Amino acid sequence: MSTRRPTLSRRAAILLPLAAALPHRARAAMAPFVDAAGRMVALKAPAERIVLGFNFEEFTAVAGREGWTKVVGFTRRQWAVNRQSTWRRAVAAIPGIELLADVGAAEDQSFSAERVLALRPDLVIIHAFGYASLPGQMQLIEQAGVPILVVDYNAQKPELHAASTLALGHAMGALDRARSLVDLYTSKIRDMVARLAGVAARPKAYVELGQGGPGVVGNSYSKAMWGEMIDLAGGTNIANGHIAPGWKPLAPELVIAAAPEHVFMIGSIWANQAQSVRLGYDVDVETARRSLLAYAQRPGWDTLPAIRRNALHAIEATMARSLLDWIAMQYIAKQLHPERFADVDPVASLRAYHEAYLPIRFEGTWMLRAA
Repeated sequence: MSTRRPTLSRRAAILLPLAAALPHRARAAMAPFVDAAGRMVALKAPAERIVLGFNFEEFTAVAGREGWTKVVGFTRRQWAVNRQSTWRRAVAAIPGIELLADVGAAEDQSFSAERVLALRPDLVIIHAFGYASLPGQMQLIEQAGVPILVVDYNAQKPELHAASTLALGHAMGALDRARSLVDLYTSKIRDMVARLAGVAARPKAYVELGQGGPGVVGNSYSKAMWGEMIDLAGGTNIANGHIAPGWKPLAPELVIAAAPEHVFMIGSIWANQAQSVRLGYDVDVETARRSLLAYAQRPGWDTLPAIRRNALHAIEATMARSLLDWIAMQYIAKQLHPERFADVDPVASLRAYHEAYLPIRFEGTWMLRAA
């Protein structure tokens, strides 16, 4: 829990009746543990009434299907609205999640401490962005005596993936499962790094969010998310030095001038984005490839080495910022350095991860080359 001294605001005072109804915490029976933000979290026992703000698959991988029986509220928009294909499968696989209360989202500032506290939680799990962007809401929750656990998969840092996963394991009484996930993740990252040791050349790569269709230039990434993954997988990201760390569109003329040897388009099934690169559970190979090839027709792209050598690729968007992003990096590394990853099968890795850690059956198209 936070160590800062809280001050009782007028708004917090209004919430005191809700706080009084929360489970009483005398002395923590569990040893405190550290979350991804470096904060000490103290629980009296594994959490029984959880509000979950994001990273639904990571929570499921750690806590299992049965972990959802402890969830009383969640950020509905980030799953049921933004990722409808995955949501439909989750509803079929995890009883009762469609009935969970919605507490709002940090991303559109609709997250509500009042709604959270009305659910009488004994733990709130939220991503680092939400914790940092909603200080007033977080203070109200902490003033009510509810522990907050911060996870951070968004930073795309292996050490924060590990810290987040272990913190979830502590909170859910599922530390052995969390440790197995961390061991898997760190071993795969180490294997990738070892295979790339001493590479003489790092091929130039461009990555773009293929959401709005070929006529819309989507975000590229530098030192974050997909940009960080290009760096780790042995590529030279052409966005580095052209955009600040983070994400924003890269000017089309810069892409053409940089002459990338590989282009990675990030696709998914987004609401109201019919022209996107189509990937995910509901997408067959032919549909995915057709949507990807439409981007090759952009003005000037016929001059790109990536297009001339059939090195236009697509990867599903949710494979970043997650416990399975090592599989996306496997795919990227295999394209950039095929001789060093000849025995690696990223699709088989993704299938095996589903079978071991997720209640949803693997199907669809998640990564492919255009030709």
